[in-house]
Amino acid sequence: ETVRLRRRQAQGDRSADVLSQAVRQAALWHQRGHDIPVAVNVSALQFQQAQFVDRVASVLAVSGMPAALLELELTESILVHDAEEAMHRLHALAALGVRLSIDDFGTGYSSLGYLKRFPIGKLKIDRSFVAGLPGDDSDAGIVRAILQMARALGMKVIAEGVETEAQRQFLLDAGCDEFQGWLFAPAMDSLSFEQRLPAPARRGDRKSIV
Repeated sequence: ETVRLRRRQAQGDRSADVLSQAVRQAALWHQRGHDIPVAVNVSALQFQQAQFVDRVASVLAVSGMPAALLELELTESILVHDAEEAMHRLHALAALGVRLSIDDFGTGYSSLGYLKRFPIGKLKIDRSFVAGLPGDDSDAGIVRAILQMARALGMKVIAEGVETEAQRQFLLDAGCDEFQGWLFAPAMDSLSFEQRLPAPARRGDRKSIV
């Protein structure tokens, strides 16, 4: 039991380190004039820690990064483990200004009754439903159903694992808001990503488009 507890503590520490590193990197981009949101996966162990909300608030305060640039990705299993407690923590995170999304949506179990009460702004369609698009009728039906439900709940949708132009076009026609996958770019380190960024405009020179 002692070994198990130490292992869980180590996993929680690694998750906290990932969160801190991601926020520091996004804060650096923000300081350079690039307001780039970063999404961080949150493990069940991390989310269930009593001080998780306070830790997120502290990381944001130290970095100086606007909270709206941080998106926390949670799985369905996290949300249904203790729905009432999860709802309390999600609302506390939303009060900080952090954005919240459900990762790998469709692979777990979500109560629609709770889902409409959670302050979730985005659903991420699991890649297993995207792989067969556009030819697989079952995948196409599931994706359309998720998109329709998300629109009814006022949520945005991002599709994971998009690898072909045919998949992208199907999702675009169906009303999907965003996609990620090899069609756009493979996973890359921060330096490689920065090389793709345009030169930032000076903050004082930015103009509103009316």
